[in-house]
This record gives sequence, structure tokens and C-alpha cells, in this order.
Amino acid sequence: MGELGGFLRVHRVNFDKRDPRERVRDYKQYFHTQPEAELREQGGRCMDCGVPFCHEGCPLGNLIPDWNDAVYRGEWRQAIEIAHETNNFPEFTGLICPAPCESACVLDINDDPVTIEQIELAIAERAWASGWIVPAPPRERTERSVGVIGSGPAGLAVADELNKLGHAVTVYERDEGVGGLMRFGVPDAKLEKWIIDRRADLLAAEGVEFRCGVDVGRDVSAAQLRERHDALVVAIGSRVHRDLEVPGRELEGVHFAMDYLYQRNRAVARMEGRPAPEPQIPISAANKHVIVVGGGDTGMDCMSNSLREGALDVRMLDVYPELPPTGRHETTPWPLAPKRTRTTYALDEGGERQWNAEVVAVQGDGRVQRVLARRVEGSSSRDLRPVPDSEFELPADLVLIAIGFSHPEHEGPIDELALDKDARGNVKAPVYATSSDGVFACGDARIGQSLVVTAIAEGRKCARMVDRFLGGSEPLPPPEDPDAHFIEHQAETAGSVTMSHPLPAES
Repeated sequence: MGELGGFLRVHRVNFDKRDPRERVRDYKQYFHTQPEAELREQGGRCMDCGVPFCHEGCPLGNLIPDWNDAVYRGEWRQAIEIAHETNNFPEFTGLICPAPCESACVLDINDDPVTIEQIELAIAERAWASGWIVPAPPRERTERSVGVIGSGPAGLAVADELNKLGHAVTVYERDEGVGGLMRFGVPDAKLEKWIIDRRADLLAAEGVEFRCGVDVGRDVSAAQLRERHDALVVAIGSRVHRDLEVPGRELEGVHFAMDYLYQRNRAVARMEGRPAPEPQIPISAANKHVIVVGGGDTGMDCMSNSLREGALDVRMLDVYPELPPTGRHETTPWPLAPKRTRTTYALDEGGERQWNAEVVAVQGDGRVQRVLARRVEGSSSRDLRPVPDSEFELPADLVLIAIGFSHPEHEGPIDELALDKDARGNVKAPVYATSSDGVFACGDARIGQSLVVTAIAEGRKCARMVDRFLGGSEPLPPPEDPDAHFIEHQAETAGSVTMSHPLPAES
């Protein structure tokens, strides 16, 4: 597997990142993969472990050593086939997954792990550029139909899997484009939206119907969808924010992070000529002192967008303790994924992070002017202890709350379908089936907020349960000649899948 002893000779080479001083002036992707020769070397670092813990670290169970070896040998076509065996959307995970597989890499015990995420992205982009990823609609159709509510990674994955089995699938999305928080939460600097459109175009060409701008519970009732389809899947994500319960929370200029990120992603869409609604209450970081509360990826995305808008300064207040020199806190030893990293793309661009800092009040005259905080001790937000006489004050014109989500929105499909909920407010669906016959749930709506890779895994597993409910479908065999479908499609429909074009019109 890979080069014998390659990990002893070859050192890890990360993504090639653009100069932070340059990239903060635009919204283009801030990193790129290394050239092919370097990627093959990096694939050779995979050390043929007796137990590949990367499999366990990845919620999808991706066959990582196998694709690393294929890349090392220059077998890129084989590599994408391996990737697609377990992952419907390797370009998404290659771009925005925090790579728990790398944290579980055996090399990470005392060295730098294999650059798994970069290799995965390179495989996917090589496949798209080479024309290996083309529409492959099922050769036979069942007489069953499924409605999927929500088009985030879980909804897209369950739709893709069920469509491959021959079921008619319609995806209902309340916003103007598919992708969920991949589109409206993740900045273009990390995931340019034509990449989502490219995959959505492919799914549409394979038979998945997308109906955007349809808010289930308002534009159409859940009961109507239940009548229309043989099964329903609730994949609406986890969208109820955790709030900052401190004095002054009601002041103007204090907003949830996702409200800000929605606006910024839509602003970029309008700059690029894509339709997006204007905000009713604009949120801007331009020429402001910005405080981000919360130290996760969402907070970093707020920081990055604020810098691109021209904020005077951006400071993140994180209750977590500073990482030790090893880069791992004692609460997350190998092979667990760390909750924080020593640096991020947003910090490289000029943001500042303050560890062990808890907000205790927001102050101002009608509008936020400053934030009061204090030093705390503890390993996470669950065991904080204030440090006596450690209070401090920071100027603030905009405060963005990025401390996570509680559970999915209950108003709409969940309440209309009278679905049981667990103690945390998520849809209760132990094996993806809910308390309502024929209704299933997956992704963050079922398990709470999680990673893009977990959402895709949820969608894939849910699809099996839905298919079983519908009577089961035998997987169709591939064409005898593996290139036959590709060649036939190239001849008949060349150019039909573009890098970026509007989604199919709603019928």
C-alpha cells in the first residue's frame, strides 16, 4: 500500500494556500491542491497500517488507504471509483470536512498525518475535469416515489441513493438554491457555490427533481406531501440557534452568526449575477469592531467574512482553553478529533482569538457599544469556572453569536406530522423511521448538529431503510464495459452538465 516506508522519507505537504493579504480582497477559494507529482508522493505516505484507524475516524468509512494507493500509482480513474463507493459527494468533503480521518491517522501519533482531505479533493476534481463523472440514471424505475424535505448534504445523499435504486425522488427546499448550510452558511472562500450547482445539475440529469422556494408547512402542507409520495424523509437540519443569555442581548447590532452568513453568501451571489433576495434588516461588519462569540467553524467563517467586508478588527471570544504545544487537549487524545485547532484560515487572515473568555454582558445606548467578558477555567462550555477579578471590556459595534444549534425547527413538517422528539428536541428516529408510518428522518434533524461527512453518511443509511419500507430494490449491475456509459453519454449529450448553471425550473 503506497511506497514502502514512504512516510519516513516524505513529509506532509498541505494545500497550497493563497496569500492572506490577497485573498481577503475577494471571495474566491483560498486554497488549491498541490501538483500531481506531489499528490502522488503524499499518497505514498500512507503506511499500510495493520489497523487503518482512518476508517473509524471517517463517519462514511471511506476506503482511504485504497484511494491513496491508487493515487500513488497514478490510477486516478480507479481512485474516484473507490471514493464513490462510500461517498456520494467527495468534492464537498474534500473542501469543507474538518477531516476527522486525519486526526485518526496512525501517523498522527507522533508525526504529521497523511493529507487525506487534499487527496480526496484532488481525486474528485480530476474526475470532474476528465469527464468521468457523468449522469447515470437508473435503467429501470419502480412505481414508488419519495419526498425529501431539505436539500443539505443529508437530503442530497438520501435523494441520490434512492434515485439510483429507481424510485422517483422530489427534493423540497425552502430557500432559492439547494445545498442547505453548505450554500448559505459556508463562505465561498471555502466552497464556491458553482460546485454545489455542478453536483445538483448531475442529480437532476439522473432524475432527481428539485423544487426550490417551497417551504413545507407554508407553501405546501406536510399532509399534502404525505398524500403525494409513498414515503417522506425529513432532512431539515438543525436550525434553532443557541442564544447568548446575558444582559443587553436585545441591543441593536447583536445577531446570530447564521443570519449574518446567510446575508453574506447571498451578497456574493448577487455580485456574481445569481438571484438572491435582499435582506430586510442588513447586517454589515464594514468599518466596525466585531466580536464573535464562539470558537468553532461557524465563528471562524464569521470572522473571515467580516475581514472581507472591511471590519476595523475582529476578535473571537472562546471559552475553550488554549491548546498545548502538542496541538491536542488531554480531553481529545489520538485518535479522537480535536475540538479546536491551533490556527485557521480566518486567524491567518487577521482575526484574533482569545481563549478562556466568556461574555457576561453586552452594553450600549440602544445599540451595542461594548462587550463585558471575564476569564474562565475549564475544559469546555460545560464546566466553566470564573477567574476572580478577571473582567475586561472590549469595544463592539457588531456581536455575532456562534455557539451552535439546539435542535431542528419544530414548526412545519415536524409538528404537522406529529413526529415524536427525543430529550434534546431532535426527531426521534432510532433507525431512521419516525413515529409516523412512512416518514423517516436523517442528518442533523435526527442527531443534532454535526459534520458534512456525518450528514452524508446519515443520508446513505436512511436511504436503505426507506428502500426497505418501499419493498426493497435489487441494485442494478453496472454495464459490462465500464466505459460504455461514459462514451455513449459523451457522444449523445456532450456539454449538458456544465460547471455552473441555474437549477431546473420548478414545475
